[in-house]
Amino acid sequence: MEKYSELLQTLLKNRGIENGAEAEKFLNPNYDLEMNDPFLMRDMERVCVRIYEAMEAEEKIIIYSDYDCDGIPGAVILVDLFEKVGYKNFEVYIPMRNSEGYGLNMDAIKEFAGKGIKLLITIDLGITAVAEVAQAEVDGIETIITDHHVPPEVLPRAYAILNPKVDNYPEKMLCGAGVVFKLAQAFVKKYGEFFEINEGWEKWLLDMAGLATLSDMVPLLGENRLIASFGMKVLRKSPRPGLQKLLAKMNIDQRYITEDDIGFMVVPRLNAASRMDDPMRAYELLVTKDEVEAGTLAAHLTKINDERKLIVAGMMREVKKKFEGREQGEVIVIGNPKWRVGVLGLVAGKIADEYQKPVFVWGRDENDSIKGSCRSDGLISVVELMAGAKEHFKEYGGHDGAGGFTVLDEKIHKLEEVLSDFYNKLKQKEKIGSSACSIQVADLSFVNMKNYREVEKLAPFGIGNPKPVFLFSQIKVGNIKKFGKNGSEEHLEITFSDEKNNKAKAVSFFSTCESFNTVIAEGKKINLMATFDLSHFRGREELRLRIVEISSTI
Repeated sequence: MEKYSELLQTLLKNRGIENGAEAEKFLNPNYDLEMNDPFLMRDMERVCVRIYEAMEAEEKIIIYSDYDCDGIPGAVILVDLFEKVGYKNFEVYIPMRNSEGYGLNMDAIKEFAGKGIKLLITIDLGITAVAEVAQAEVDGIETIITDHHVPPEVLPRAYAILNPKVDNYPEKMLCGAGVVFKLAQAFVKKYGEFFEINEGWEKWLLDMAGLATLSDMVPLLGENRLIASFGMKVLRKSPRPGLQKLLAKMNIDQRYITEDDIGFMVVPRLNAASRMDDPMRAYELLVTKDEVEAGTLAAHLTKINDERKLIVAGMMREVKKKFEGREQGEVIVIGNPKWRVGVLGLVAGKIADEYQKPVFVWGRDENDSIKGSCRSDGLISVVELMAGAKEHFKEYGGHDGAGGFTVLDEKIHKLEEVLSDFYNKLKQKEKIGSSACSIQVADLSFVNMKNYREVEKLAPFGIGNPKPVFLFSQIKVGNIKKFGKNGSEEHLEITFSDEKNNKAKAVSFFSTCESFNTVIAEGKKINLMATFDLSHFRGREELRLRIVEISSTI
């Protein structure tokens, strides 16, 4: 560890990395040495052979993908593979979030049976679809499930299942697109020579696997760290016109794209397709090779994402009003039959962040069912929580941090009480992921490119590998500037100074002077918790801080 700077050693130790070998593995991931053999997944050989046989027999294949920013990139990975081997007899089917909901549905299976489909490959869904897979089998359709969600006690009787949570695969926390990337990797390994695929070609698919891994709240450790790390490298060079047009629309220089750009800018626009319109628009953006179509789709996703923001803001105002004078339980359950089902997850996330409690938000879908999304407080798994109250749900699923559900009409009014009771029983469970502990630094001279480069060696950041937070004590608030798109003044830029007259700029998005633990004003001394942030706005590199919290010095 001695060869690393004191700062880097501290940051590594905060992550439980105590020796040089562990540090080297973490800081310099090695694709060839550390990427797991895809054939360690129990049914991988069976899946590769079945897909090859379908291609030989020219069978029509349906790729049935989830509608979010895990499933859609997963579909793109499989489509890229099919196109690489020259296979054209397939269709991509992505269910409508509001009318069809999550997962396999019977109406779609009947439609596939009518078309004479013989092979159905799911992406990021299917592990709980026992009845739907059974129906497909009756209709002569073989199903390959690729998924990463928590499996039920009784698995679907599919032709094959790729899900690291049902076998001995070493990386249990792959996202859905991560599982599909392993399938592509295996297929190229087995049949690459036959199809004349250059060795290592599948690495170009890591832009989609990395995008999904960063978006899907999986820990960025182990194989996920490899996928995210190399995924970012490929994203910075990705030739996809849709991705390039979307980044240009947001003034993001592709060469310097960060995980924050992915999480805060790219993912919301891709997810806006299913929340506000048709998920196929996001899929089309990522697969198109046409520059004009790419530009049109990027503009459309940007527009509907702006509309989505207005809807969520209105719902949050309604939430605040409902909370006035209301006593909160251990779990928050809130809803309105008029609320748009597609944006409930965003509202649940905002409430969970603000109140630090598990949150279940519901609305009514187009079929008059009570549907919702939930987010964890980081202390317990929402899937485990829903399992403890399963008699109240028609359906539920997801992973530790986030999930979806359908509630029986007569049970919705008791749901908060039941979930709160069960939460108390689970409360002692260990916290999911790792929280960002702050590191106290001497003064603002710490904000320099040398230290930024040391911190960046730990990237990409996310669940399980949080961005380092630094504590600056007793610093003075200087100039406060509001800024935003089209003069909206929705963000803050604050200049801080210390006793040695060192200065640093810090930003806080969607904030006001009243957004923190203490009201800020020029000349006031405060304690600042912040992360490093390197801006490339309009081609100019500027190191600044991103505010986590501001508190009083008293």
